[in-house]
Amino acid sequence: MSDKKKSKRKADTEELAKESSKKQKTEVTDSQGQGQNGLIKQITESRKKLCESVAEFKFNKKRIKVLSKVQDFPDGKNGVVYWMSRDQRVQDNWAMLYAQRLALKMEVPLHVCFCLVPKFLDATIRHYRFILKGLEEVEKECQELGISFHLLIGHAKDVLPSFVKDHQIGGVITDFSPLRVPAEWVSAVSKALPSDIPLCQVDAHNVVPCWEASPKLEYGARTIRNKIHNQLSQYLTEFPPVSKHPHKPKAASQPVDWSKAEDSLEVDRKVTEVDWAVPGSTAGLNMLESFCHERLKYFGSDRNNPNKNALSNLSPWIKFGQISVQRCILTVRQYRSKYKESVESYIEEAIIRRELSDNFCFYNKNYDSIDGAYDWAKQTLKVHADDERKYVYTKEQLEFAKTHDDLWNAAQKQMVLEGKMHGFLRMYWAKKILEWTPSPKVALETAIYLNDKYSLDGRDPNGYVGCMWSICGIHDQGWKERDIFGKIRYMNYAGCKRKFDVAAFERKYKSKSIQ
Repeated sequence: MSDKKKSKRKADTEELAKESSKKQKTEVTDSQGQGQNGLIKQITESRKKLCESVAEFKFNKKRIKVLSKVQDFPDGKNGVVYWMSRDQRVQDNWAMLYAQRLALKMEVPLHVCFCLVPKFLDATIRHYRFILKGLEEVEKECQELGISFHLLIGHAKDVLPSFVKDHQIGGVITDFSPLRVPAEWVSAVSKALPSDIPLCQVDAHNVVPCWEASPKLEYGARTIRNKIHNQLSQYLTEFPPVSKHPHKPKAASQPVDWSKAEDSLEVDRKVTEVDWAVPGSTAGLNMLESFCHERLKYFGSDRNNPNKNALSNLSPWIKFGQISVQRCILTVRQYRSKYKESVESYIEEAIIRRELSDNFCFYNKNYDSIDGAYDWAKQTLKVHADDERKYVYTKEQLEFAKTHDDLWNAAQKQMVLEGKMHGFLRMYWAKKILEWTPSPKVALETAIYLNDKYSLDGRDPNGYVGCMWSICGIHDQGWKERDIFGKIRYMNYAGCKRKFDVAAFERKYKSKSIQ
């Protein structure tokens, strides 16, 4: 990258941080010394200071898309449903807030429904228990707020329409995912709902709603950065609280049988939970607090060093929507005067890079396929598809870290054992899969399979785009041509040694077994 481009990017991120603070000047309130959950108390007070209820808040209607032909709440109905899917939290959730706003306006009960499918791509019990334990917290919080929570077992198209009819629901609100399967769920529900029931979708995951950030597929960060930057001030606001709901349903919801829910799953139970990541919004906010106090200061300088504890470690809670990225930004930006470089770097990753991933998956139906690559990348990979490989490994050999490369093996072990791989190593890891498998197609399928099976943040736009960047050159440019890679950016062991102490990372996992 040229010095001119680097300077422009730095200026952009500085402006991003400044702009986000214009409408709401927030002083740093250091929650250290306030006891456990200091940040959570601070956040609760911030919401209440803004307003008592979402009914008093001027909701930005650009966050909402009406998916049904009808828009108006029909007469004679007695409830609103928030169909929770991607964003599995009560507070700091624009979809939940809009559902309560509608329920308050119509003076009817509010219900939250989560539809638990028995199997989802390569998700394992590791992922499902993270979801279920997080939803237990959602159920408890809903109960405290007078909101009914329902865990519906089965696909939404099969269980949600009957719930709507049985409970006299007059409107359904759901959240947004750009991915293929969740989009199919929404489409199927839209067709199955009674024709007089409006269905609305709210992007509660992105700061700037995906369809507002850009109306088209963006080439890269440089093309989407200003589009997000120019809209950020109207979206990056404090959240109103989800308040105690005054309208009670005729019959209280039954407590969820969580053991029965887990028994309904048809998933791999060998990939077990990890101990470092406790599910739920409370644990996610505690991790955010520890990031701000312990690691944020090092994020700008050391985030690409796998031996340094400099990352936020927030990806599992963000992936499952147990915490809001917007809340993370509102919190982290308070430390800009202390850790300017780190805050700007975090904003770039959490807003620009992450929303670029949603953009790619939303506007490119082949987001997990070689067919979704740019023409130059498809051509160069095709030309070099039959190049001789010094090493060729099976999926099983890769899965169980049986390669000649101790660094790659250590990274794979980290992912299998901890449900997380350091971001810098994930790039190296995926590029080596391209180098060591029979074809680019097999490489991409293998990388996605392993990431989705073991990483807590698998099956997410960031994961798909990370694999596509590493193997197919998405959001990148052509580089010097070489065997196997063609013009795809190359990474090697020697380059990693120049970046960090490779031997130290290898030693950490050398003796650990994953079989």
